[in-house]
Amino acid sequence: MSTSLRVAAAQIAPVWLNREMTLARVIEQIDRAAVAGVELLAFGECLVPGYPFWLDRTDGARFDSALQKDLFAHYVDQAVCIEAGHLDEVFDAARRNAMTVVLGVLERPADRGDSVYASAVSIAADGAMVACQRKLMPTYEERLVWATGDGHGLRTHTVGGFTVGALNCWENWMPLARASLQGQGEDLHVAIWPGNDRLTRDITRFMAMEGRSFVLSAGALMRRDDWPQELPHGEHLQQVTDDMPWANGGSCIAAPDGRWLVEPVVDQEGLFMADLDPREVRRARQNFDPSGHYSRPDVLRLQVNRRRQRGVEFKD
Repeated sequence: MSTSLRVAAAQIAPVWLNREMTLARVIEQIDRAAVAGVELLAFGECLVPGYPFWLDRTDGARFDSALQKDLFAHYVDQAVCIEAGHLDEVFDAARRNAMTVVLGVLERPADRGDSVYASAVSIAADGAMVACQRKLMPTYEERLVWATGDGHGLRTHTVGGFTVGALNCWENWMPLARASLQGQGEDLHVAIWPGNDRLTRDITRFMAMEGRSFVLSAGALMRRDDWPQELPHGEHLQQVTDDMPWANGGSCIAAPDGRWLVEPVVDQEGLFMADLDPREVRRARQNFDPSGHYSRPDVLRLQVNRRRQRGVEFKD
């Protein structure tokens, strides 16, 4: 029987809209988690360089707005280009600590112009990127800045005695996205969120009971003190966000029977950990195994397109 796995959510705030300073915080948390014996560590959605909180307070849908163009240009400038090496130090930290990391980033692929994606980057303990799931459908005002993703990152990978998959925020509400991971043997699901217990409290336990899997939900914090000194239109942002309900975290961990191992944690920075026993998955699946004995592939079958979507294909 496989041994237990220590997992954690790193509930931290970004240095908002600053890639390098936020990455420094991420690496610090990876090193801290290693001291605590964490083997899998997850961070919130789009933590690097931060969630686009300005949209609903600055008339984000106004066409040809100079303010929106300035903020978007800054946002894209601070995005993560994996091909340019922006995550190399995170890969090194994962390798150095023999730790699996799931990190939410704003990804700007080298081959997609200046379009950006909310991506869940999964990094194995040897420092290799094993999945990069671009959010299939940005939610509501997110569509003003994030492009729609594809299914290339709908992949699982092995961590200890577990099979792990990850989704971004409201992708977790998409039954077929969940089923695509369950059908690959997922028994530890990582859900990353911008940060609020109202997002995580109900669905985390539901996903655990549905998949008979452990579910780790990682949320972020957002506080006024986490703003850098200089931002485009910084004074205006301060004025229109004085009463803004900042992200309060909501990180939590549920067992395959829906029990809380870590109840949603709000307004606290830290590492929130649990030791997971794979026997609990097998016990829970004795009477319901959603991709096993309780599935009916002769009646219901899911087809998934995992090709990375590109605007140009060359034939030389």
